[in-house]
Amino acid sequence: MKTSDKLSNPREIRRRLGLNQQQFWGMIGVTQSGGSRYESGRAMPKPVQHLLRLVHVDRIDISRLSRADYEVISYLKNSRPEMYKKLRTQAAGTGRTTTRTAVATPAKRSVSVSARA
Repeated sequence: MKTSDKLSNPREIRRRLGLNQQQFWGMIGVTQSGGSRYESGRAMPKPVQHLLRLVHVDRIDISRLSRADYEVISYLKNSRPEMYKKLRTQAAGTGRTTTRTAVATPAKRSVSVSARA
């Protein structure tokens, strides 16, 4: 199943992680009530989808990212696409698989989400 298919059911991801709505949605800056609406079927904005994937599926600690990180990535993508592709390939070869595991920070529980890298 694709990552986008799994993101269409954030309640299932949250339940597998064993988190309540406040914990789960708070990790990506969404209120409990906002998260509840997304879990009930309201359309989730793209930025929220991306944050959900980064934090709960790809297990990226977004508190460690900076604007400079984003600027370097954007620069490489636009100015040096061949280098960007090479670096992504090398990074993918360092143990990344096609199955990603989401881990909740507080509870340290895991849920597998199958995706293509």
